[in-house]
Amino acid sequence: MTEKKFKKPTKTTSSVDQASQVLCDRVTELRKNNNLTLDQLATSSGVSRSMLSQIERGQANPTLAVTFRIAQAFGITIGELVDQPWSTSAIEVVYGSDTSNLFRCDNECEIRTLSPLHMEKDIEFYEQRLAPKASLISAPHFEGTKELLTVASGQATVIAGETVSKLSTGDSAHYRADLNHCIENAGKKTLVCYLVVTS
Repeated sequence: MTEKKFKKPTKTTSSVDQASQVLCDRVTELRKNNNLTLDQLATSSGVSRSMLSQIERGQANPTLAVTFRIAQAFGITIGELVDQPWSTSAIEVVYGSDTSNLFRCDNECEIRTLSPLHMEKDIEFYEQRLAPKASLISAPHFEGTKELLTVASGQATVIAGETVSKLSTGDSAHYRADLNHCIENAGKKTLVCYLVVTS
């Protein structure tokens, strides 16, 4: 897998204020949309009423742990809590040139995330490339997880539990991913396929 170097963000007063305002607006919006009082949100999140009140007024800079508990109370991820990708545009683009979307990249396998990272709580969408004779072996995911694999180019063998299926270009397979499962390149050329994971 390729190593990625990340630049350490520089904190400024304006960036902190902006982040607090985003969180302030988001928590207030979600609480009202769910018809919750501050007391009810405090009970479900484990965050004190006074802290929640300060957050909604933009007077607090909560820790990651506090932000996580608030997100859990709404049944969403931290990314979904602090990020509003649809607020400024009706289209969200995942750029092919963005190397941060490479989940794996080596001589045998390349996996690129095609879905926005904040969506990966419920659905994941990947482009996979497997070299000849290479395979991608996976342990069981959470119960109820399923995968939908479509072969764009090449030949594949899909194994889920004790079941084996052969796929050619244009074929799709829908299978249980809460069992041991594997995708193999069964051809002599690079296998290109698209994988949707749902849970």
